[in-house]
Amino acid sequence: MKIVVAYKWTRDPEEARAGADGTVDWSRAKPGLSAYDPVAIELARRLAEATDAELIGVTAGAVGVGAAIAAKAALSRGLDRTVIIEDDSLKGAGRAELAAVLAGAVRHIGDVDLVVTGDSSVDVAAKMVPTLLAGELGWPAVAEVNELTGEAGTLRVQRAIPGGVQVLEISGPAVLAAAADAAVPRVPGMKDLLAAGKKPAEHLDLASLNVPARNAVLTVTSTSRPERKARKGQIIDTTDPAAAAVELVQALHGAGAL
Repeated sequence: MKIVVAYKWTRDPEEARAGADGTVDWSRAKPGLSAYDPVAIELARRLAEATDAELIGVTAGAVGVGAAIAAKAALSRGLDRTVIIEDDSLKGAGRAELAAVLAGAVRHIGDVDLVVTGDSSVDVAAKMVPTLLAGELGWPAVAEVNELTGEAGTLRVQRAIPGGVQVLEISGPAVLAAAADAAVPRVPGMKDLLAAGKKPAEHLDLASLNVPARNAVLTVTSTSRPERKARKGQIIDTTDPAAAAVELVQALHGAGAL
């Protein structure tokens, strides 16, 4: 059984600084594993350990995603090996393009039974890549997964839905997006970090994947802060408490607060 975990090496927006004019300074934001990816790796790792499956990490992006520190950060969390597509043409790649590249990597690996991803990426947070990836592969996609058991061809998936829990049985390969709280990731120790340096990290040439070109291009042209609306001050006479209460309720209704 082969389990693939798609992970992302990116900068954390919480460490960036936004100027008054809306410009963003990324110089202080250090790159690292996207916040929810360790959860996905942990969820997949538990299944891999239970089924003696091979656990393979896949990532794609601009130059830097294949750096030794990036590969070691992922491999130290329990991956057996990783497959990396590093190309500057993927800088700022859209969700559809990124999903197509990841799908190409999954096909390159071959005989993959399951792909697990994080809930979303910390930098974009669109929650679209897992579904788009599933579409590229022609596999079903399931989001908000918090429990995963079974084996190749007979997976049992538990996912959160509004007001309860849903249990699914999946036959055949699938793409699963782990819920943000699906598991508590294990913190890599020194032994894990040392072992990670000896694990294989395969670098693929983007051109070898034969990913069809995407005609649509999404470009961020500007970023700005939302305009602050002027506060409307309204004074309510409280001499008559009952009348004041009625006036307050009417004011709140008028403001759309009730």
